[in-house]
Amino acid sequence: MSDSRRYEGKPLLRLLELYVLRAIDELPQVDQQNLDKMAPKLQAIYGGGGTWHEAVAAAVHMPLDMPSKIRGIWVRNCEIARTNGVTLGAQTFAEMFVDENFAA
Repeated sequence: MSDSRRYEGKPLLRLLELYVLRAIDELPQVDQQNLDKMAPKLQAIYGGGGTWHEAVAAAVHMPLDMPSKIRGIWVRNCEIARTNGVTLGAQTFAEMFVDENFAA
């Protein structure tokens, strides 16, 4: 995980990264379990459906097809990285995606 200073004063930032990790099937099970437990509170704060990821999506008004869009971008970026002899880590991608697509 990244430096925790990245998240200071930005409570939604880590949740957005976890949303991206879920969309690309790279969310660690322990995070999934913790987020599932937090779902009612997140829904109370952000709205959305009954799941944590629906609440995060509602918080920033994501379209319903956002997970598939994220997966497509992940696949393309992995191909570009491979072409350049680099491995793109899931957390690095999540941070880059969030930084480029959501105002902090």
